[in-house]
Amino acid sequence: MKQAESSLLPLEDAREAALFFVVGALCFLAALAALSAKSTYGAARAWTAQVEGEFTVSLSGADASAADMAAKLLAGIEGVETARAFSDAEINALLEPNFGQSGLPEDLPVPRLIAVTAEAGADDLGPGLSTALNAAGYTAAVDSHGEWAGDVRHMLSVSRIVALSIVALLSATAIAVIAFATHAALLARRDIVDVLHIAGAKDRFIAGLFQRRFWLLGLRAGTVGALLALASVAVLIALGRSGAERNGLLPQLSLDFHDLAVLVITPVLAGLAARLAAGVTVRRALRTVM
Repeated sequence: MKQAESSLLPLEDAREAALFFVVGALCFLAALAALSAKSTYGAARAWTAQVEGEFTVSLSGADASAADMAAKLLAGIEGVETARAFSDAEINALLEPNFGQSGLPEDLPVPRLIAVTAEAGADDLGPGLSTALNAAGYTAAVDSHGEWAGDVRHMLSVSRIVALSIVALLSATAIAVIAFATHAALLARRDIVDVLHIAGAKDRFIAGLFQRRFWLLGLRAGTVGALLALASVAVLIALGRSGAERNGLLPQLSLDFHDLAVLVITPVLAGLAARLAAGVTVRRALRTVM
């Protein structure tokens, strides 16, 4: 803002301090929601990519040697990339979170597990695996991880829509608050506007004064909100890394180039929204009220 123009409006206003806080808080929440949605989407996409094409075969009443033979049988089926029987140590490791290090009693039958990986594009092997095992005399159940991946993708789509809706709602709220504050500021400075009108100032010139004023306010408030979001994400990343062994299935926040771009764009969008809201509000008020 030029010095000659800035002197036409008071440099400080108590109402603008409250507006600064509200816009900063809204920018903080919007940036945090956007970063959380992006991290959740990335984590879910990576997880589904890992489990698609994976099958777990459970053999009832089979020992380790029978499981190895079944794995060799499955490895020979067209479309199967690898088939590996779980060892006793691996099965006990899977049971440990629920039954402790002692595991289950030795006389209690535990199904043998076989991990099957399908070749690319061969995700419908489930029925073929069951047919081959049943024909060989095994009592087996085949679990396709792709079914779980489909549920995750569905939940991912819903959560992404919710997150984008939250960001849009926060943005609309910020614009409405700025428009209201601009109208109030215009009415509070009606004497200044009247003097400018008498002096021959155009509505465009008067609107420009308020546009530049609220552009800078939105830019500063958005910067503060983005920095607070950055600090919050940094704290969450530190906490997530400290408990990484217990948070394996939870989405982990990160800070890459796209995350930093979101934080940089946030104050710019806040400033543009403030400028647009101020310009529209002032021009409308000048036409209808002044």
